[in-house]
Amino acid sequence: MLEILTGTGLAAAAGLNAYIPLLALGLAARFLDVVSLPSGWAWLENEWVLGIVAVLLVIEFVADKIPAVDTVNDWIQTLVRPASGGLVFGSGSSAETVAVTDPAEFFASDSWVPIAVGALLALGVHLIKMSVRPVLNAVTAGIAAPVVSAAEDVASVLLAFLGLVVPILVVIAVPALIVVAVLGVRALRRRRAGRTVATRVA
Repeated sequence: MLEILTGTGLAAAAGLNAYIPLLALGLAARFLDVVSLPSGWAWLENEWVLGIVAVLLVIEFVADKIPAVDTVNDWIQTLVRPASGGLVFGSGSSAETVAVTDPAEFFASDSWVPIAVGALLALGVHLIKMSVRPVLNAVTAGIAAPVVSAAEDVASVLLAFLGLVVPILVVIAVPALIVVAVLGVRALRRRRAGRTVATRVA
C-alpha cells in the first residue's frame, strides 16, 4: 500500500514538473536509504541520467516562468509529463521492469499497469495545470506566471518528498492539490468574466 502511495505522490509531482520527481527518486536511490529501486529501474540512479535530468529541469524551470513560452512548453510537456509519471509510479510501486525485452510477456504479466496508472495520474494533473495557465496569463497579463510556476515547483518537490519519505500523507496532499487547482480556475474565470462585463458596460 505504501509503495502505491509513493508512486501516486511521484506521479502527481510529475504532472506539475516532469523532472523533479525523476531527479528526486534517482538521488534518493543513489545517496539515501529511503528508497531502493528494483534492478530493472537502477538506471534512474545512474550519474549520467541524473545529469541529463538536471539539465532538463533547469530548462523547464526557466521556460515555465515566461508568459506565452509557458503555454508552448505545456503543449510539449503533454507527452513528457505522463511519460515521467509512468516511470516514477512504476519504480515507486516496485514494478520490476522498464527495459522491455519481450513485449508479449510485458503485457501478459501486467507489468504495464503501474506505468499506465502513473501516466494517467500525471496526465490528469498536467491537464489541470495546462488549463489554468492561459486563463491566468490573460487575467494578469502574464505577471503572475513566474509566481504560479514557482508555486507549482514547490508543490512538485513537496509531493515527491512526501511520496518518498511520508507516503501516507499523499492521501491528503493530492486531493488538496486538485481542489486548490479547481477553485483557482473557477476564481480566475469569474474574475475574467467580471472584467469582460465591466468593459462592455463602459
